[in-house]
Amino acid sequence: MIRSEGQSTKQTWKLIWQDEFSGNGSPIDKSKWTPEIGGHGWGNHELQYYTDRIENAFQSNGSLVIKAIKEEFAGRTYTSARLITKHTFTATYGRFEARIKLPRGQGIWPAFWLLGNDIEKVGWPKCGEIDIMELIGKEPSTIHGTIHGPGYSSKKGISSSYSLKAKHFSDAFHVFAVEWEPDAIRFYCDDVLYRTLTPADLPQGTNWVYNHPFFILLNVAVGGDWPGAPDSTTAFPQEMLVDYVRVFKKV
Repeated sequence: MIRSEGQSTKQTWKLIWQDEFSGNGSPIDKSKWTPEIGGHGWGNHELQYYTDRIENAFQSNGSLVIKAIKEEFAGRTYTSARLITKHTFTATYGRFEARIKLPRGQGIWPAFWLLGNDIEKVGWPKCGEIDIMELIGKEPSTIHGTIHGPGYSSKKGISSSYSLKAKHFSDAFHVFAVEWEPDAIRFYCDDVLYRTLTPADLPQGTNWVYNHPFFILLNVAVGGDWPGAPDSTTAFPQEMLVDYVRVFKKV
């Protein structure tokens, strides 16, 4: 269900970090992004192996392309990419936005999200997680925005959805964003505010863990507990196109 609660106050934000993906046929900018590598399921029984190959993540015609491919690789049947800024950029509070054209299909799971940079010290979900945008490929018209923390993680994460009418997110680019402040996280799609979360929304006795630096992640998973596995209807390869990622601080 779409809940329109207002419009973004974007004019009050100052740009502090960005990647416009202006290359054509070039690798990702490793001064900004680090590929994560592996095929261990990533806590969700995912089926892909994330690589650092240009076949799975590259710049083309002004966009980042994250490509999920059906192929035998390191004991897995699919490859894809998962890019993070943990070692290059973190921020506490701000507006995080990306303009993305999403893939679709049963078992496809693209995401644009944030994780607390203390994850190696305190673990997940105590570090906190802000899912700016997730899409389950069998529902190509609906995206989800969610927060996860201690006592409200995984299936208990606090989540809302936003749906297009008679269109799919794979048809065109859309802008996904959160505005994160000390006591509020606001979720937007195309500058329409569809949910605001505050400490009052947390389960009783749990903590608001969004008061320290977080880093950015972009990935396309294949399979997993939420979307399920691909089936005969799923076309490969699947691509997530990212026109830009921008981070703003409030003036």
